[in-house]
Amino acid sequence: MVKELIVIALLFNGELSLVSFPFEGDMHECFAYGDELREELSTHRWVEDDMMKSGWYLNEGIGTWQGFICK
Repeated sequence: MVKELIVIALLFNGELSLVSFPFEGDMHECFAYGDELREELSTHRWVEDDMMKSGWYLNEGIGTWQGFICK
């Protein structure tokens, strides 16, 4: 049983941010919820000129989505 989902974000000032969301469910449901949060909280940008700049950028403009942990 998973009790929380933790979003991992790398902020543009270099800090790592771990934001916890309460969650009740199994691992499969948590992964599905993590994907929903990624699409809700961030937007993917493809940068052909510099592939290292491609990725999921947080919609608030404060950093990039790095992943999530189901705990």
